Amino acid sequence: MVNKGNMTLRIEPELKEQAAALFKSLGMDLSTATGIFYRQALRYHGLPFEVRLDEPNQTTYAAIEASERDEDTYGPFDSVDELMEALNA
Repeated sequence: MVNKGNMTLRIEPELKEQAAALFKSLGMDLSTATGIFYRQALRYHGLPFEVRLDEPNQTTYAAIEASERDEDTYGPFDSVDELMEALNA
């Protein structure tokens, strides 16, 4: 049998519970899943997934562009009433 060491992780209880339920449905425990993560990190020589900032999708970009073309809602406005009127148009 392979000799194994202990490790302590600090993690939010709800996140741990959700992860444990997911891994259980995949037939493994948290320890096995953590070991898989480390093996994949070593294989990839880094994190085994892409880490990036979320960007708006095409629908959001289109909405942003449409709002920028609509001068009535772009402002500046002289009053809150004027802004609200433009938003309700």
